Amino acid sequence: MRFKLAFAAYNAGTGRTEADLQDPLFISPLLALRARGRNSSLITHHSSLRTLPPLPACIVPILLLFLFPSILAAQTSQPDWTKVEDETMRHFQALLRMDTSDPPGNEAPAAEYLKTVLEREGIEAKILSLDSKRPNLVARLRGNGKKRPILIMGHTDVVSVDPAKWTHPPFSATREGGYVYGRGAIDDKDNVVACLMVMLLLKRMNVPLDRDVIFLAEAGEEGSYQYGIDFMMKQHWPEIDAEYCFAEGGTIVSTGGKVRHAEIQTSEKIPYRVKLTARGPAGHGSVPLRSNAIVHLSQAVGRVAAWQTPMRLNDTTRAYFERLAAISPPEESARYKNVANTEKTAAIQEYFAVKEPHHHSMLRTSISPNMITGGYRVNVIPSQAEATLDVRALPDEDISHLLAEIGKVINDPAVEVTKVERLTRPATKPSRLDTEAFRLTEEAVKRHYGVVTLPTMSTGATDMSFLRARGVECYGIGPMRDVEDGPKGFGAHSDQERILEEALHKFVRFHWDIVVNLAKAGVPQ
Repeated sequence: MRFKLAFAAYNAGTGRTEADLQDPLFISPLLALRARGRNSSLITHHSSLRTLPPLPACIVPILLLFLFPSILAAQTSQPDWTKVEDETMRHFQALLRMDTSDPPGNEAPAAEYLKTVLEREGIEAKILSLDSKRPNLVARLRGNGKKRPILIMGHTDVVSVDPAKWTHPPFSATREGGYVYGRGAIDDKDNVVACLMVMLLLKRMNVPLDRDVIFLAEAGEEGSYQYGIDFMMKQHWPEIDAEYCFAEGGTIVSTGGKVRHAEIQTSEKIPYRVKLTARGPAGHGSVPLRSNAIVHLSQAVGRVAAWQTPMRLNDTTRAYFERLAAISPPEESARYKNVANTEKTAAIQEYFAVKEPHHHSMLRTSISPNMITGGYRVNVIPSQAEATLDVRALPDEDISHLLAEIGKVINDPAVEVTKVERLTRPATKPSRLDTEAFRLTEEAVKRHYGVVTLPTMSTGATDMSFLRARGVECYGIGPMRDVEDGPKGFGAHSDQERILEEALHKFVRFHWDIVVNLAKAGVPQ
């Protein structure tokens, strides 16, 4: 309004229209020169303004008086990152030292810790739970309501551990050699502490917000979501309803000590459990039978394992391979460019299956036989044997059709194919790549890491699928990780887990950058 009043005076003498308020060629030089502390008289000499009538001398002070206080108010100063890093590490270690293994869960200490820290800063926070030992925490910073909220999310439970396989105790949060060791270091207490620090900094710096910023520290993501996201969606949806969500699922990929690209999760595969049951007459092991259930089951497993399900690209995977091709060496680039080339795709897919199994899985619904049971004595032919398949379906997969296709591949009336109930997630279409949130995420990647952003489809599952099913555009983010760490046994769900301190602190800054630029007041959509 101030700008428009001042512009009306200028308009009377120059003939400029109010549409110029939306023209970056007209506005950007004003802001850029002011931001650099340049004399306002130089505005008319900027190259993009040479065709405009000169600003009358009496108008310049009026424009500056009314325009720039609001512009400057919208600018956000940076936190003292040295102090932030010290505080981040204190909270991170405190959370890592809490054994929140799932099962059994017991996320209560983590939720209470977060609530205490947030309320000490005057931030509204609630504990919501289906089971008092497995609570969720929701905190909210309120904006002016001009735009819909942002949800930032992390889960406080972690997968189980075998302490004998750890160099450092899994809940010690040991710092050594520039790393922090502990279960949850990259799944997912890194996201939890980043969300916490973003909330604290927004509050302390009194950042004016066009959007509410909501922080959900959820329980039960590691296999018992009935206590976490499912409970929140069914019982407390208004507490977390948002336009955009940022959670786990992405990473900054580093190989050989060099950052290569960013992966932002915009889609994910859906887990199903399928059982193969072979039946036949029991008998004495001294008289082998062609009807042996274990033989039939073994042949069925072999056929399923050898079957290559059809390849299908979606918006996310198509953009992923296109962008990956643009930054890869020539030989690799040629493969990524020709994934959908009918003349070359068969050889490329076979190469992926052997050399790049992650990419092979991204292209299709995957099937992995992971459990087999049958028999109880060495001299008895069992009447039944079972195999369990871990199916990770593309988001648009028709599971009934898939079961029928598995039956055709096995082609054995002695083997039954059934879907077994398991905790799964809803199938949803990928999040859009043309949103304000994705654009700002790409820009933040460039500023902090200087690399290209690849939208990715997770082969694993996250709780963002529940939110996508309700229309929330969700984006998975995460800290920098060395590709070499996985084969060394350090990774999410691995025997050990660790994160580079530098990567954690940079992730907090990256997370802050995304949220503040998406939520702060005065930013055009």
